[in-house]
Amino acid sequence: MKSIQSNIKKAKKYLDKNDCIAVPTETVYGLAGNAYSNIAVKKIFKLKKRPVNNPLIAHYYDINKLKQDCHINDDFIKLFNKFSPGPITFILKLKKDSKISNFVTNKQKTLAVRFPKHLLFRKLLKNLNYPLAAPSANISTKLSSVQASDVIEEFGSKIKYVLNGGKCQIGVESTIINLTTKPTILRFGGLDISKIEQILKRRIIINTNSKKKIAPGQFPLHYSPGIPLRTNVKDPKNDEAFLLIKKRKITFKNYYYLSKKNDLKQAAKNLYSLLRRIKKDGYKMIAVEKIPNIGIGKTLNDRLNRASKF
Repeated sequence: MKSIQSNIKKAKKYLDKNDCIAVPTETVYGLAGNAYSNIAVKKIFKLKKRPVNNPLIAHYYDINKLKQDCHINDDFIKLFNKFSPGPITFILKLKKDSKISNFVTNKQKTLAVRFPKHLLFRKLLKNLNYPLAAPSANISTKLSSVQASDVIEEFGSKIKYVLNGGKCQIGVESTIINLTTKPTILRFGGLDISKIEQILKRRIIINTNSKKKIAPGQFPLHYSPGIPLRTNVKDPKNDEAFLLIKKRKITFKNYYYLSKKNDLKQAAKNLYSLLRRIKKDGYKMIAVEKIPNIGIGKTLNDRLNRASKF
């Protein structure tokens, strides 16, 4: 317990000085900085080499702190009560007197907000008097980090501190829903859309390639392992790594399993780690077998399709 407290104290010290640190969430690791500080947010963009027109998600401890920055509505309350803290991000209207940095929102009148579930991150947020802007802790367009060693591999000594919270439980980013108009999914993620529809009691519009960038994860090339990737493959080439959703009777050296029994949640948790491993193992190309386009399978297909735009 003492080491947890001292680690949170250390993390807070860096954040209070407008430095960036890496934080664990249940989805992927985040590169965090004070969302009220232009200095801190600019550092995030610089470290990630992220286009400035790609907005960031602000992470809050609770709804009371959020009310200082955003207008909330009935749909938000319903979804918040059911799914937060958790892998869902809400787009809400920003209040005129909000202290959120313009760089977080790309100078727009909306803000992407999330309440992370990871207990270490929640303890940190509870100790701060500002929300944290925290996109995924990786170089822009590259694979997200799901453990502390991934973050160090990405940034080395450029990052001040990594708050180590073990391996991420979900392994893919949050689902993003725009609640400033008719509820619209802007990014597939760790929360199944059908569950959201059950709570709101309606079909939800899906627009994951919106031209107006009010949320992250909408650029065509993203989540890339840095080598060419093909999807929906039945027979891989001899020199390709073959990424499979379920175990085969006959297995070869180039076979990598997202799960052994067609378990889509397990596949999501393993996706980024396996793509990293394949590249480290020296393969120059990746083939992926067809993944069922249901539930979190939609998220897997979204990530793989964007990764294939090499």
